[in-house]
Amino acid sequence: MISRKDFLKTGALLGGAAFTTLGMRRAADAVRSASGKTRNVIFMVSDGMSQGTLTMADLMIRDTHGRASHWMGLYETGRAKRAMMDMASLNSVVTDSAAAASSWGCGHRIVNNAVNVGPNGEIHPPLLPLFKAAGKATGLVTTTRLTHATPAGFIANVRNRSMEDEIAMQMYERGADVLLGGGMRFFDATRRRDGKDLFGMFAESGYHAVRTKGQLNALGNDGKPLIGLFYHEHLPYTVDHRHIDAYQRDIPTLADMTKVALQRLSAKPDGFILQVEGGRVDHAAHGNCAAGLVFDQMAFDDAIGVVLEFIADRDDTLLIITSDHGNANPGLNGEGNNYGDSLANLRKLNKITRSNEWMRENWSKDMSAAQLRDSMSTYTTFDIKMEHAEILHAAMRDENRAIYKKMGSNSGVMGQIIASYTGINFIGDAHTADYVELASLGPGSERIGTFVRNTDLFTLLLESTGVKTP
Repeated sequence: MISRKDFLKTGALLGGAAFTTLGMRRAADAVRSASGKTRNVIFMVSDGMSQGTLTMADLMIRDTHGRASHWMGLYETGRAKRAMMDMASLNSVVTDSAAAASSWGCGHRIVNNAVNVGPNGEIHPPLLPLFKAAGKATGLVTTTRLTHATPAGFIANVRNRSMEDEIAMQMYERGADVLLGGGMRFFDATRRRDGKDLFGMFAESGYHAVRTKGQLNALGNDGKPLIGLFYHEHLPYTVDHRHIDAYQRDIPTLADMTKVALQRLSAKPDGFILQVEGGRVDHAAHGNCAAGLVFDQMAFDDAIGVVLEFIADRDDTLLIITSDHGNANPGLNGEGNNYGDSLANLRKLNKITRSNEWMRENWSKDMSAAQLRDSMSTYTTFDIKMEHAEILHAAMRDENRAIYKKMGSNSGVMGQIIASYTGINFIGDAHTADYVELASLGPGSERIGTFVRNTDLFTLLLESTGVKTP
């Protein structure tokens, strides 16, 4: 773990150091110098969102609510500036979430799996401590474990993203004002390697420390910092949340958490920075789970709606909406006569009541193919074919032989089975090299070009707010 003293000392030495790149051509219209001052920054990340994910969620929202998604609505009305962003890491054109968040968080390209630490141990000061030192409030909201790669990229310095005990301790030491998400296990004395009751330590140092949606909603806006941890692991997928009463009762949505965070942070006199992550979009893509993917992207869009309502009458807030990388590149395939069945197939997601992950966690390896078929039929409402259940049965025993290995796992087979009913398929189960969507509005957004390098956003956020590096 890197101590606060070492962090500040090394950050001061290395803050202005040059950094190595992959030698990729810098876009001529990348982020230009920003000279104005922005009071607040809201940085929203749909983790692992491919273009197809954004499209399917928008189509579902249009079909269900008769309007565009909030994200696509910004494009349709011309309210937001649209760009594409190169998210390559230091060692690969395909980034992981740690290197991606670090590129925004410290302005350097980092080797995959590291968090704001260079290949030779360089410690790069991340955004939230810099904003806090400048007197601004800071917050992190996520549907993943709070210590996961994307939120960590804005606050922590570790050599490997797996060091989540250390990331949790750094969150305590660096004192963010609002911390909301999952991952109680890394704050629990019975689960941490050092036996420290980190959740209790937050409470003893003056934080509201809450565990349920009811406790969160009962809080007054008294100015005290807040930590809310609502699940031992990542928060449940939205598709599961929609159909399990206990989840609805006890676990807030991303929009719920975002609203609370904005209420509390906006009361601070000198402005704030808030990162909001829809992190389970990425997990659903890894797991080839169409329902998990689309409904979590829709939940992220609900959070965008909360933010747009917050900034509707303001001219002091820079909003960034983006993704850190593509993942598995899902898409809705055209099916039927003249592709006429495509939308009807997408609508079938509404019939699914459990994520693929939830189903797999409730299966055992000694289940028969018939039992697997019955379970999938129950929770998807599709009449699963026995021949498909037999392929899944083989995959669960590592006996399935797919031509493309990534699609031979039980998650890959489940995704393909559901694709046979919905037309939604995936190309694999891993991150992709896609350039990502970048929407921006508010003061500072006018300086963002149409093709951006990931590290440029760090500079933009500092310069537009007047925050200084050590």
